Amino acid sequence: MIPYSKQSISKEDVSSVIKVMRSNLLTQGKHLNIFENQIAKFVGSRFSVAVSSASAGLHLSCLALNVSKKDTVWTVPNTFIASASCALHCGAKVDFVDIDENTLNICVKKLEKKLLITPKKKRPSIIIPVHFAGQPNEQEKLFNLSKKYGFKIIEDASHSLGAKRKNQKVGNCKWSELTVFSFHPVKPITTAEGGVITTNNKKLYDKLRILRNHGISRDYRKLRYKSFWYYEQIALGFNYRMNEIQAALGSSQLKRIKKFNIFRNKVAKNYFKNLKNLPIKLPTIQKDNYSTFHLFVINFDEKKIKKSYDQIYRELIKNKIGVNLHYLPVHLQPVFKKFKFKKGDFPESEKHARTGFSLPIFYKISRKEQKKVIRVLNKVFNKK
Repeated sequence: MIPYSKQSISKEDVSSVIKVMRSNLLTQGKHLNIFENQIAKFVGSRFSVAVSSASAGLHLSCLALNVSKKDTVWTVPNTFIASASCALHCGAKVDFVDIDENTLNICVKKLEKKLLITPKKKRPSIIIPVHFAGQPNEQEKLFNLSKKYGFKIIEDASHSLGAKRKNQKVGNCKWSELTVFSFHPVKPITTAEGGVITTNNKKLYDKLRILRNHGISRDYRKLRYKSFWYYEQIALGFNYRMNEIQAALGSSQLKRIKKFNIFRNKVAKNYFKNLKNLPIKLPTIQKDNYSTFHLFVINFDEKKIKKSYDQIYRELIKNKIGVNLHYLPVHLQPVFKKFKFKKGDFPESEKHARTGFSLPIFYKISRKEQKKVIRVLNKVFNKK
């Protein structure tokens, strides 16, 4: 089976992990600070806070911006559930904006229209755009809308470490308050599990660091009793820390991020060249964007392909082509029933779920494997 994605672990990665495992500290040591500084430098942000997962990062980002039951958070239906459930964890209401049919990112025109017709009291305090498949959103347009309508932006950049918009790296927070990256094994780099939050706001940075560590502070300037052993819980936080083993692996992986992304772009170029005549829609990359191609997503033409999604999926798997769906629409998940969403509310996201497949794309996928993917797709979609 050719998987849709997988991690690449080098001898240097293994060595970095073993070195930490033989050290005295497996958590809360120097490697975490090193990795955070490296991430901040790479994306061009002032600060970086490493956490146990991107889901934890999204939750903490909402908490840092004081999201509560009085708030409404908007995101897209075509995303992993964490982009929306982070708001539920804070007691907030959730609503969605449909995706653009070409980029599969949040549709700025639909967002602007929805903001215009939504009463001021029901407008979102936070919007979480998702850089789907590694392609940045139209961030400058979202930022301009945020200033006009008074909401703040948390970028879900789980797919997009190394991506660029108008030559600005995703994560530098030029157009947002906070950005969250994922280091799950299939992402641009991995720490096994893990994530990071970047920001340029010192107050948010300090708050995030406290919240990820149970709400505990050891800052002498803020404590009642000043001694090296003394601490206080000043907020209700969580154990969302990243450990030393993960941080060391992340530092090692980050050395190859440029190589990873260049390779994925070459695979994407090969797919574009050899799949263009099939009755499928290939990814649309906007002119001002550089994508990490975390995913290479195709959508088959429902009018031309008289097969069900399940039938196509089974044929691909039978031929040992590992594909995946990113994603089932969040608004139709059982957890969100209380908001009374229904089928047809967000047609582009629902259409994508009926027709979308993520093809195998990962570092070091061989030319032979790529040829097999192309050959099987031609067979499945009835082309020579």
